[in-house]
Amino acid sequence: MKVVASALTLLLAAPMLVAQAKPEVREEILVVVNRHIITRRGLTQAVEQQHAALYRQFSGKELDEKLADAREKTLQGLIDAFLLEDKGAELGSPVSDEYVRASIDGIKKENNFATDADLERALKGSLGIGLPEFMKRQKQQATQQFVLQREVFSKVAVEDNELRAYYEDHKDEYRLPSRFRIRELVLAKGATVEQQTEARKKLEAIQAELKGGKSFEDLARQHSTSPSKATGGDLGWMNKGFLRASIEEAAGKLKPEQVSAPIETDKDLYLIQLIALEDAPVKAFAEVKAKILEKLQEPKAQNAIEQYLSNLRMRANIRFLVPKEQILKG
Repeated sequence: MKVVASALTLLLAAPMLVAQAKPEVREEILVVVNRHIITRRGLTQAVEQQHAALYRQFSGKELDEKLADAREKTLQGLIDAFLLEDKGAELGSPVSDEYVRASIDGIKKENNFATDADLERALKGSLGIGLPEFMKRQKQQATQQFVLQREVFSKVAVEDNELRAYYEDHKDEYRLPSRFRIRELVLAKGATVEQQTEARKKLEAIQAELKGGKSFEDLARQHSTSPSKATGGDLGWMNKGFLRASIEEAAGKLKPEQVSAPIETDKDLYLIQLIALEDAPVKAFAEVKAKILEKLQEPKAQNAIEQYLSNLRMRANIRFLVPKEQILKG
C-alpha cells in the first residue's frame, strides 16, 4: 500500500498514541465518535507523546509554533483515526490478523528479535505497551492506510507533461556525482627532517624524469610507496568526495595526461596525473519518473486527504460531551 508519509504523520500517529474503545475504569469521556470514545486520560497521553515527538524534531521558534496547536491537532487526529477505522470496515478492509502477524514477524527480523517476548520487552521499554496492544494498533494503522490509498491516493492524478516539466526544471536534483580517473605517485615523507629532505629531493628527480619523457605509469611502479603502484598508480574511476579535497581540487585543474604540482599531506608527498574527467551525468527521465510522481502527488494528496476527512466528519456522529474550547484549554 503506497502512502505519502509526510502527509499522514500526525494522522497515522494518532491511533499509535491512544486507541480506546471501552475504558476499564470510570473516566471522563470528552468526545464520542460514532461508537468510539476519547477520554481525558487518553487525550492527555496522546498530547504528551506528541509533544515528546515535537521536541525531538524541532527547536526554537519552530518548536513553539508546533507546540501551540499540538493539542488541537492531536484531538483532531484521534477523531479522524476512528473515522478511518469505521470507513475501513465499511469498505471491507483486507487487513487481516494474518497480515498483522506477518508485519510483526518482519519487525522482529529487522530488529534481530528472536522471539515475541524479546519484542514485547522492547515495546514496554519504548512505548509502555505489550505485544497484543501493539498488534491492535498495527492493524488500525494498516486499515487507515488501506482507506486512504483506495479513496484518496489512487485518485490523485499527475499528468505526464507535469512530470516531464518538473524533470526539465530540476535536472540538478537527479544529477549523478562527477567522477574522475587519476594516477597517483606517492612518496612517504618520513619522520625526521633528513628523511623529509630526501623525499623532496627524490620527488624533484621524478619530476625531472617526467619532463624528460618517462611515463608517469612506469615511474609510479618504480617509486610509489602506495599499494596503487601495482597498477601504475591508476586508482580507477572515482566519484568526487572520496579522496582528499586537495587531491580532487588539483585533479579538477588538469587536462588529460597533465601532471600536478607536488601535493603535500601530513605523511606523504603526491604527484597525480589526470587520465579522464567526466562531467556529472543526469539520470534518465524513466529512472526518476516514479520519484517525481511521488513528489508532485504529495501536495495534491495533502489537500485531497483534508477534503476527504472533512466529508467523513460531516457524515459522522461526533458528539463533544465537554465543549471543545474547554478541552483545548487542557
